[in-house]
Amino acid sequence: HKPINETIDLSSMAISKALYSLAILVILFIVSSSQTVCNPQCKAKEPFYCDDTLSFNRAGFPKNFTFGAATSAFQIEGASHRAFNGWDYFTHRYPERVPDKTTGDLACDSYNLYKEDVALLVKLKVQAYRFSIAWSRVLPKGTLAGGVDENGITYYNNLINELKANGIEPYVTIFHWDVPQALEDAYGGFLNSRIVEDYTNYAELLFQRLGDRVRFWITFNQPYTFATRGYAEGSHAPGRCTGCELGGNSGTEPYIVGHNELLAHAKTVSLYRNKYKTSQGGKIAITLIGRWFVPLNETSDQDKAAAKRQIDYIVGWFLDPLVYGDYPKIMKEMVGDRLPIFKPEESDLVKGSLDFLG
Repeated sequence: HKPINETIDLSSMAISKALYSLAILVILFIVSSSQTVCNPQCKAKEPFYCDDTLSFNRAGFPKNFTFGAATSAFQIEGASHRAFNGWDYFTHRYPERVPDKTTGDLACDSYNLYKEDVALLVKLKVQAYRFSIAWSRVLPKGTLAGGVDENGITYYNNLINELKANGIEPYVTIFHWDVPQALEDAYGGFLNSRIVEDYTNYAELLFQRLGDRVRFWITFNQPYTFATRGYAEGSHAPGRCTGCELGGNSGTEPYIVGHNELLAHAKTVSLYRNKYKTSQGGKIAITLIGRWFVPLNETSDQDKAAAKRQIDYIVGWFLDPLVYGDYPKIMKEMVGDRLPIFKPEESDLVKGSLDFLG
């Protein structure tokens, strides 16, 4: 399970000076492994009980606050009836890269136990549940040409229907780091710009088949983390970095991946707004990592510049293009020609491509 995620209040940030307004969604996603209550082991086929659950609910929040929980497909579903993805390959080939050497083969078996999961959400009195779609569960080959797995579509339809029947709003993450292995093998996944079209086609399939009941879409979960841990550190799938066994270049690949993530996001948002937003009435955005930095010494210009530089590299890398249509100035100066360039039409497409910010 993931740590707590919180959306960012844009009113406290400099981007409020942008020429357009954003609908701000303030929602707290809380996962079942919160250390403040209990830390149960996730064991499939066994009862899951947390004695303090009732003390951990929305009671302390204002009425206009949306209280919910969040998961990702690879972490909870299990691999049953799903094609291989990059995390399957990574955890099976390099088990030593995973602290407890586990895989996603079973996980919490949510594919079979989703009704029990929803019952736990009801017990927590949550109003919203953010979950991700496993790309390779609905498109085993990663592409429309490779065929749609109707069993996968049925699973997510059933999950959404169960949530709605219990008064829980689904927040659907389209991509949470699990690239179909077929696309990794075919052209290197997000290292290749071909991924943009395949991702957009995949997203449109979800809009067509699930969009009548989904009001909130999230294109990418933490694109920064996917780009850096997967392609700079090699600690996440696909495990690439300078010196890694699988190869890689920590100085260039993260920026290529991040650029393709932004383009895939922007084209998907444009597609949704132009073809589905009016009829389905939903909103679409992205979830970014929200680390913040302050100078060690408030009177030191050097320390203040260092804090600003960190914010630009971690938050601004993805947020600046979404607001201003380009990367932060400091990144362009320091990364140089290793940082991809937005074409004018791409800059226009990326700028303003969010209805809220996670």
